[in-house]
Amino acid sequence: MQESSNSRSDSRIDGLVDHLFRHQAGQMVSTLTRIFGPRHIDLAEEVVQDALLKALQIWPFRGIPENPSGWLVQVAKNRALDLLRRESSLQSISQELLRSLSAGEPGPGPGHSSEALDDELNMIFMACHPSIPRESRIALTLKTVGGFGIREIARAFLARDSAIAQRVVRAKRLIREKQITFDLPDPKELPARLDSVLEVIYLLFNEGYTAHTGENLVRRDLCEEAIRLGGLLVTHNASGLPKCHALLALMFFQAARLPARIGKDGELLTLAEQDRALWDRRSIGRGFYHLDRAAEGSEMTEYHLQAAIAACHAAAESRETTDWGRIVQLYDRLQELNPSPVVALNRVVALSKLYGPEAAIEELEKISEHAALGHYHLLPATMGVLLSELGEIEKAAVFYRQALDCPCSDPERRFLLKKLEALTGRQPRGSGHPRSEI
Repeated sequence: MQESSNSRSDSRIDGLVDHLFRHQAGQMVSTLTRIFGPRHIDLAEEVVQDALLKALQIWPFRGIPENPSGWLVQVAKNRALDLLRRESSLQSISQELLRSLSAGEPGPGPGHSSEALDDELNMIFMACHPSIPRESRIALTLKTVGGFGIREIARAFLARDSAIAQRVVRAKRLIREKQITFDLPDPKELPARLDSVLEVIYLLFNEGYTAHTGENLVRRDLCEEAIRLGGLLVTHNASGLPKCHALLALMFFQAARLPARIGKDGELLTLAEQDRALWDRRSIGRGFYHLDRAAEGSEMTEYHLQAAIAACHAAAESRETTDWGRIVQLYDRLQELNPSPVVALNRVVALSKLYGPEAAIEELEKISEHAALGHYHLLPATMGVLLSELGEIEKAAVFYRQALDCPCSDPERRFLLKKLEALTGRQPRGSGHPRSEI
């Protein structure tokens, strides 16, 4: 009985540390980077990891402290102080800063001002400096602010682990070499970085909306963090632009579906299978508010078009009443701005609802050889759905098996297995379509 109790306690502590890591690690790393300076990002990441490991070692014996996140911050700060005193390479840190750290004060960190965005958003703007290549900017931000592992980022980019690791190393090296500061960029320089910042925030949201690895399809905390960062952007004088409102609208529309995306047993539910009564009406209302704000300018961005597509779904009472013609038109315009194979794949699903599976298959075959979709499970899964709607059950099963050979999350794998079993066990006229949040 005692052993069982200890096991439950250890499990609770592991869960709490994991929760704090997902919620606090990015903020802790960002704050410590402000305090120590951008050239010491590695140090900030190291001491935060050390603090989390120490929590796993100590809390099972001493109990969870009253303020767990505060405990982690203090342990990370103390570890940083030890390293600063020992490492001769860090002697440039002033005694004044050491004293302020010892006293628990934030210290005269670079870029600290009353109008500065919070540390995490400042970290994103720093990582999105034009001197850093686009791919490295995004990889660094997702690692330091989002708390993603190299493998998670690689799957988000459909890239190799080694390539992502090299991008992160290159970004950190450029920050040191270019002496990039942590402060919010000058208003004249801010627009050049804003597009990358928006891209990073949306990638953060997408990783939470459909996690690429693990047992859980949805990581709501990442969605909420992306929305929080997007909200900070639109409330800041320098970045409260229509395209920022468009991204925020898009995230609110998609977040509204979260309560209906997962069934009682943790299974993935397609858009057609979701109970729309569970959609968060408050989130939908916020989406329409920011979509209206996005229309105030003359610029048309991908976020405007994607938000408009999501609005079509939010406004429809059912799949049958959805304005698929309007959605296809929006995808056509989106492809003009971004001829992405993933956009083309989502357009195929919309075409199938408007013109039928035959027309959709013809379009799908045109993009099936794209290199970026080589290991993307939704490509063969979509073909499987379209073939099953035509009654081509054996061919559909082949494509579902191909989808199962591709990387995907555990819920997505269970979803594909369920569809495959339905095909091989009986021959339904149709089996829904895979997760394609158009």
